[in-house]
Formats: sequence, structure tokens, C-alpha cells
Amino acid sequence: MQHLDTSKIRAYVLPVAIVLGILLHKWCAVLKVCLPYLIFSILLLNFVAVDIRKLRFTKFDAYLLLFQIILSLGSYLLVNRISPDATLAQGIMMGILCPVAAACVVIACMLGANRETVTAYTIYCNLMVCIIAPIYFSFIGINQDMPFFKSFLLIFKRISLVIALPFIIALLLQIFTPKTNNFLSKYKGYSFYIWSVTLFLTLGQTIDYIFIHGKGNLHIIIALGIASLITCIAQFWLGRLIGKKFGDTIAGGQLLGQKNTAMGIWMASIYLYPLASVFLAFYSVWQNIFNSWQIWNLNSKNQHS
Repeated sequence: MQHLDTSKIRAYVLPVAIVLGILLHKWCAVLKVCLPYLIFSILLLNFVAVDIRKLRFTKFDAYLLLFQIILSLGSYLLVNRISPDATLAQGIMMGILCPVAAACVVIACMLGANRETVTAYTIYCNLMVCIIAPIYFSFIGINQDMPFFKSFLLIFKRISLVIALPFIIALLLQIFTPKTNNFLSKYKGYSFYIWSVTLFLTLGQTIDYIFIHGKGNLHIIIALGIASLITCIAQFWLGRLIGKKFGDTIAGGQLLGQKNTAMGIWMASIYLYPLASVFLAFYSVWQNIFNSWQIWNLNSKNQHS
């Protein structure tokens, strides 16, 4: 089966998702229970399309991981020193440390990134967050007394259900039933459509979240929105610079810029001042607007070539 042709509709997915998300945001908040299953499906279709046994840790991965670890803590310490409200510093920290979105592979590969590179970093980045985040939360936020191991298990449980399970299933398929794996890999093009539904629900949930938490907090909400826009632009730009050094500009930009904001919102709500999670909500909007522009631009180039 040939890869699904999405060139005629993919550029319109995000604008439609934003409009529907605004109009139906209350319904999206109710339907958020579907998101883990959709993300699981996206990852499974991606994992079966690559040889998991050949994935390797590279210098590229090390640079990206170090960037997230060092800059997230450094930005927190700097902003916390100059800002009277720790909420802003916590939001920026979480926006940088937040793991790469599981659906990143859909956009990155559509734009021309190497599938193996994106897949490998998705795994490494989520594991890194499981270890580094509890360390940060031991001296930042509202749950500093929570033991490291308890915090680690809490975060790992949430991440592993979405990341580890499809990874293990794909690995078992490739080892024991390669024909089944090859059959499923033919349908990797469907991940775009699954991502479209996921995007609609995520944006709707995000918009609903901003509406709920924005009441009575206009000043800090505006500050979080502006800071999230600057952070989003900076991460995509710096990621592309790092990616260029290693021969995959697109992968670098997407892996640093495209975040699992749902995971970030959850961690901020549990460990930090709850209002800091609005930073991630705004970030979700900005990153998807940029992704929509990238898809639109790619589609325009393809039509003129």
C-alpha cells in the first residue's frame, strides 16, 4: 500500500483544528481521555517503520539533551532572580525541559527529517525528563519534600504508558513476527490523520485551559503568553542551528521546539505553581501555528516544483 497522499489537505489541518478547538473547547476537554490512545497509535506506527535494534545514541542526541538540561535550569535561575513572580521562571523552565512531543515524528518526517534520528531522541528525551525533572522539583516548586524515587515513578508511569508500551510491542514484532511488523509499517501514513485528531483535541483542551485559568490573572497570563512565544521561537531556531551542525536541520528544530505540552501542563500542575502551566498551554498554540506554516510552505514549494 502506498503512502497516503496528504499534500492537498495537510496545510489546512492546523487552521481548522484551531477554529474547531475554539468553538468546541469544552467538548475537547471532555474527550481528552482519548489522547493517550491516539498518541500510542502514532508511536506504534512510527516504531514499526524503523529498525529499533539499530537505534544508537549519538553526539547529536547528547547536544540536544544537554541543551534542555542546562538551559532549563539556567533560565529558571536567571528569570527567578529578576522577576518578582516565580510563576514566570517556573513556566519558562518547564517549557524548555518539557519532553519532545510523541507526535513530533509526524511533522518532522513530513518536512524531511530522518525518521531514525527523531525516533531515537523521542525515547532518550523522555527518559531524561524522568530523571532530571524529579531532581529539579526537589528544590523548585510546591512539592520539594516529595522523595526523588516517588517523583521519578510518578513521572515515569505517565510517560512509559505512552512511550514504552508501543516501543516494546514494536520491538517484539520486529524480533518474533517481522511479517506483521512489515504489514503495519505500510500504514504509517495514517499517523498523519491520527495526529490531526490529536491536534484538534489537544488545542481544544489547551484553549479551554487558558479560559479557565485566565480569569483574574490577566497580567501574569499576558507575561506567560509573551514569554512562551519567545521561548518557542528560540528553541526552534537554536534546534535548527544544532541540527545543521549534524546534517539534519529539520530534526534539530522539531526535536527542541515541538513539545509534549500535555505532559508539561501535568508536571507544572503537580509540582509547580499551577498558573505556570498556562505557559505550556500558550506554547502549544505557538508551536502548532509554526508547524502549520512549515507544512503550508512545504506544500507550496511542492506545488511549484
